Amino acid sequence: MSETGSFFVPHDIAEPISGASSGPLAGLTAVVKDMYDIAGERTGGGSPEWLAEQRPAARHASAVQKILDAGATITGKTICEELFFSMVGVNAHYGMPANIRAPGRIPGGSSSGSAAACGAGACDLALGSDTAGSIRIPASFNGIYGIRVSHGRVDLAGAMAMAPTFDAAGWFANSAGLLRLAGRVLLRGVASTVPVTRVLLPTDGLANCDPAVIDVCRSFIARAGGNLPAAQQIVFAPRDFDDWCDAFRVVQAHEVWQTFGAFVTRTRPALGPGIKERIAYSATVTDAQAVAARAVVEDARDRLRERVIPGTIVVLPTSPAIAPRPDLDARAMDSFRLRVMRLTAFAGLGGLPQVTIPAGTVAGCPVGVSVMGWHGGDEVLLDTAASLARHCGVVRG
Repeated sequence: MSETGSFFVPHDIAEPISGASSGPLAGLTAVVKDMYDIAGERTGGGSPEWLAEQRPAARHASAVQKILDAGATITGKTICEELFFSMVGVNAHYGMPANIRAPGRIPGGSSSGSAAACGAGACDLALGSDTAGSIRIPASFNGIYGIRVSHGRVDLAGAMAMAPTFDAAGWFANSAGLLRLAGRVLLRGVASTVPVTRVLLPTDGLANCDPAVIDVCRSFIARAGGNLPAAQQIVFAPRDFDDWCDAFRVVQAHEVWQTFGAFVTRTRPALGPGIKERIAYSATVTDAQAVAARAVVEDARDRLRERVIPGTIVVLPTSPAIAPRPDLDARAMDSFRLRVMRLTAFAGLGGLPQVTIPAGTVAGCPVGVSVMGWHGGDEVLLDTAASLARHCGVVRG
């Protein structure tokens, strides 16, 4: 699949939707992943067959309404992966949004159009979502800021579900300041705002990454030394992490089938490569397998939250490598996806917030470094990203 050059779905809004005349986002533009309802429009979830079955939404999704109430103008509905079930960023029906910051390479998914539009300067703010890395990976690949929020801290009413145990909202911006400003608009619930007193650097996470990416991460931590406590190297998940990842995959697949199984069975949609195989696997996961895997997930969540307590942040590369080219063969892409999951599953399992920062480049391609925090610590992470922004942008390779 070649780049389309477009970030927007064919069923895009006909005209921009103006927000309130005043507010913290007044004068700014925003785009919306095609999983959030926009009043009067159909929500497609990356699937033409799903789109064909939908009626126009009666009202805006909660997150969309909040952006409008804060003064932003919504300028488009963006391409996403089909049924959100990939991290590549290629939609077999709508194309691959162009990654302007890494030409000829994938934009990352599933929030591909939102991230690519933001990276290209086509908007100020871009709304997406993150289940297994769908904000964090495209943020890294497109050289922008992105946040996956604590599970439940942004209202997902009016947004399509994928795997609700792990689904979280998120957004992109080209500046840490705007990323933080959007948090003041979108975040709900009680914030846990305590100072950062401990920084953890998981050596088992680093071991999964390419050497050049590790260099960018370590260099970024060294430059940021004046803004953070000294990093403590630890083995984050000494024995259980592959078991945790397997359990994540089983629970996610089971919930995906609960969400989309009836639709797939009834319509037999022409699913794209990769999506087709993962949906087929989802259909085979039994209730008994899901119950056993859910017990592992719940144990992992408890243990992660015991380790990432208020005041503790975890720093690690967002992706193990720079964005691959789209012609990578299926086996190599599956291997890459597994490596990605070994980094992104921490936050998904823990329901924890994570901010991706454009720390530098390797061979001209962006490399993101992530800061993961405790549940409810979203505001502290956004403040931390703003304080670290001046350390971004060093080239490696």
